[in-house]
Amino acid sequence: MRWRRLCGAIARAAAMQGPRPVVLSGPSGAGKSTLIKKLFKDYENIFGFSVSHTTRQPRPGEVNGKDYHFTTREEMKKEIDAGEFIEHAEFSGNMYGTSKGAVQAVQAKNQICILDIDIQGVRNIKKTELNPIYISVQPPSIEVLEKRLRDRQTETEESLQKRLTAARIDLELSKEPGLFDMVIVNDDLEKAYSELKELLLKEIQKAQECRKS
Repeated sequence: MRWRRLCGAIARAAAMQGPRPVVLSGPSGAGKSTLIKKLFKDYENIFGFSVSHTTRQPRPGEVNGKDYHFTTREEMKKEIDAGEFIEHAEFSGNMYGTSKGAVQAVQAKNQICILDIDIQGVRNIKKTELNPIYISVQPPSIEVLEKRLRDRQTETEESLQKRLTAARIDLELSKEPGLFDMVIVNDDLEKAYSELKELLLKEIQKAQECRKS
């Protein structure tokens, strides 16, 4: 009964409640996307992605509201100033960010909201009341990361070197005490996935209970 009362409160409340969101951070090639896909496959409708905002133009095939919320710089700045964003950053002349509304839209479905965020975003979220579980997914070494990125064959040498430089900085900054609840070294995918599931088990059970009621 306690969980049923809680689930009813979640459905009525606009505030961020229910299963805690999950922040996954780590360099490109660490394996975050693969781990997330396994979660979505094994726990259907339990997890959901927050849809980020961006000021860049849509790419072919991208759908507004599904891939991103496409907006203008002026509108996004206005909403940031109004305190509507949990975190935001700028890359290559474009703004990106996660709005409170995007997270709440996932939580309104009693789903665990997953946010794929960089270190800067992690620090920004620490200043909010979101209270997520912070997880850093890391490669066993820079050498392994470089091999993974090269094996993708999707990078120019210049972009690959930029990613590796960013990864070195990311891994160094992630050593800050208390920044993450868990660091998962993705050397063995199944082991890494097992560690991730174990950490999230309590929140998964909350979401399952809420969906039953």
